[in-house]
Amino acid sequence: MRFSNVILRVLSVFVAVSVVQIFAGAFVALLLPSKAVMPNVVQHILEWMFLTNAVTVGASSILALRTEWRGFALGAAVAAIPLVIALVNGIEGVFFLSNSPIEWPRIFVQAAIAATLSIPVWMLLFGRRADVPQEHYHPIASKSRGERAWKFVVSDLSYTLLYLAAGMIIFPYVKDFYATQRLPSLPTFLGLELLVRGPVFVVLCLMLVRMLGMPRLTGALAVGAVFTLLSGVAPLLMPNPYFPDSIRWIHFCEVTSSNFVFGAIVGWLWGQPKLAQVQALRQAA
Repeated sequence: MRFSNVILRVLSVFVAVSVVQIFAGAFVALLLPSKAVMPNVVQHILEWMFLTNAVTVGASSILALRTEWRGFALGAAVAAIPLVIALVNGIEGVFFLSNSPIEWPRIFVQAAIAATLSIPVWMLLFGRRADVPQEHYHPIASKSRGERAWKFVVSDLSYTLLYLAAGMIIFPYVKDFYATQRLPSLPTFLGLELLVRGPVFVVLCLMLVRMLGMPRLTGALAVGAVFTLLSGVAPLLMPNPYFPDSIRWIHFCEVTSSNFVFGAIVGWLWGQPKLAQVQALRQAA
């Protein structure tokens, strides 16, 4: 596909996704009127939304261009990844921002509507191309059950350990803010990271490995970069009325750095082995 054609398709997706988000926001406002007293509205919210969408669409377009999936499979996968990230982040927000007047059901419904309506956009603009890449390496199917088990456990633990390490580094700078919240107990916190966020993010990174289809080292770096854009940069780029800017930027640095390392670890751990190993696996199969 020519570069000019790629740019045109990416811009078309960006415009369509932005329109879909505005529609979803208006629809949810009518369907579920807000009952909370809202803090001050963010200034230049449309400009920030466009910038956030540009990051999300740009990262998702890399996946759409690289994957050999077509049709609904492509559209659903590309739309689902940011949606799942938003839902999982929202679940954590319910526990960590319990004193904030955030109406999580409205946010979840809006995100789900916007993601659902974006599926045909991705299908139309990227899911009907004739230049289909060769079938990519299968990071799960190519491994034995035992290897899958220990690699999944290591990947899950690596997320929790990186999350804890990054959190301890920034805690002195955010402790006053979170003193105003009711933080979850340690067992609840560990359960949330080990049993919810960690496993979900491992599965998402495995999807990135599958869709990108790159060699092991470059694939690991690409998985880390794309996962960071979708799970760290896009969610924390836009100002919001609940996080002071100083807290938001601290979390921005925390999440982007730890998520990049996590994504790269999963990408390398599950990445494509050397060609000789791939051939041996195929012969064994």
